[in-house]
Amino acid sequence: MTNYKEEYQHWLDSPALSEEEWKELNSISGDEKEIESRFFAPLEFGTAGLRGTMKLGLHNMNIHIIRHATQAFANVILEEGMDAAERGIAIAHDCRINSRRFAEEAACVMAANGIHVRFFESLRPTPELSFAILHYGLVTSVPFTHGGFLLYNGGFTAALICFLFIPVMEMFFRTKEERKQKTGK
Repeated sequence: MTNYKEEYQHWLDSPALSEEEWKELNSISGDEKEIESRFFAPLEFGTAGLRGTMKLGLHNMNIHIIRHATQAFANVILEEGMDAAERGIAIAHDCRINSRRFAEEAACVMAANGIHVRFFESLRPTPELSFAILHYGLVTSVPFTHGGFLLYNGGFTAALICFLFIPVMEMFFRTKEERKQKTGK
């Protein structure tokens, strides 16, 4: 991985940032400790998925990390074949900050990959999402809900059938490496 200063600069130069996001990152330009804390390493999958403090940066939970993680998850589903993409996934959210926004972004990424998405428009508990997998014959789900196993402070948990967990982590890091190879950053 590049060093944290290079990663910070890569984010500052990214056209994916909104003006508000760029201002947030630019505002920390003189704070080495803050830059390092946000960019020293990628946020990593743990036993409860991706979890982190909600703010911009490579080591935090934000819309860009959600998109990246969801793309990795979409790649794994697509590797299972068109049947998996057609069966699709369910996505739900709770009332926590950014939960709905994260869920909507995940749905957009999945749909852009041709994966059928069942999106719960209103708040749903995790057991209802689990029921949807069985009821509709879906591949899996992505809950943006709070719980000891699912979400802390902001996060992404692919409610994975066990055989998918390792491939999602591998695809997450492979996608990051492919981006580096294409852009040189």
